[in-house]
Amino acid sequence: MRVATSAAACLLSFGVALGLNAESFAAPPTQADEAAAIPLFNGENLDGWYVCLSYPDGSDPSVDTKGIFTVKDGVIRASGEVFGCLTTEKEYENYRLSFEFKWGEKKWPPRENAKRDAGVLVHKVGPDKVWPRSIECQIQEGDCGDFYILDGITLDIDGKAVTGFHKKSADHEKPHGEWNTVEVVCDGGDVTNIINGHVVNHGSNATERKGKIILQSEGAEIFYRNIKLTPLK
Repeated sequence: MRVATSAAACLLSFGVALGLNAESFAAPPTQADEAAAIPLFNGENLDGWYVCLSYPDGSDPSVDTKGIFTVKDGVIRASGEVFGCLTTEKEYENYRLSFEFKWGEKKWPPRENAKRDAGVLVHKVGPDKVWPRSIECQIQEGDCGDFYILDGITLDIDGKAVTGFHKKSADHEKPHGEWNTVEVVCDGGDVTNIINGHVVNHGSNATERKGKIILQSEGAEIFYRNIKLTPLK
């Protein structure tokens, strides 16, 4: 009984430590952090990004003939009409990614009657496709912060190696039409999803720890702005 109690106490301590580690990422960036932040979007055009689109007719996926991703007034609009990726040309590791999003009104088949859906993918490696090997912080109405761990990557969550889906802990999305802040902290093998200042998902020991970053177009109009990356010290 004494051994079992000791083991339970150690497990509890580990869980508390893990929780504190994840919550520490939610602390607001300092002035020094802000000064070190790298803008990933210049507010004027999509320099530094490229597209991979899944056209039903098999058109060239690298050419945005329909204007799926456009820029106006310092904001990226993803129309959602065609599923696809807006991908950084560079790879990144050990960083805090932050951006804002809000939903538009338009929805497209086959998702016209479904929840509005999009996402941000980190640690993208391998061939460009829809959807590539990466770790997704889900952006979906009522489900912001879920993990989708794609194409064989694993992430340790609650003591288990997880691939596929892992639900967020709580819903902190703002009402439709308001801007939301998403942060994804990638620190070595740790990945932490933060929605409007609240840690909602955390995993460790990721089998991919660097790669490109992707914003999705996935059946619903969505707007992105203030996209920046702060290297971790």
